[in-house]
Amino acid sequence: MKPKYIIGAVIIIVFIVWAFISFNKTLTPYVSIAQAMELESTVQVKGTRIGDSSYNVDDNQLSFRISDEKGDTLNVIYNGVKPGNFDQTRDIVCVGIYKNGNFIARELLVKCPSKYLEEGADS
Repeated sequence: MKPKYIIGAVIIIVFIVWAFISFNKTLTPYVSIAQAMELESTVQVKGTRIGDSSYNVDDNQLSFRISDEKGDTLNVIYNGVKPGNFDQTRDIVCVGIYKNGNFIARELLVKCPSKYLEEGADS
């Protein structure tokens, strides 16, 4: 085999391995609240908002609690602008990491409540 084909094949293999590793780093798995409390990596947690939330306008910090289907609860702290329909929603997906007794969210995915109402139902 010619050396240029070997070098080309090695370059292609290195690029494929690099792309695979880079892609895997961007994946954020969905986990339960109990699993999120054990892991030390970025994860996604889906839960139902319970109780009241507080929003500090000066610090752009939103604090609230969520509960999953197993009944586990989690304190969530989000530093950023409060989503527009946050007060009307129930289900929230939080992307972040669990630290010092709180889930520090870097992103909130708020489910639109009206999207899931039956047709013709009043909100």
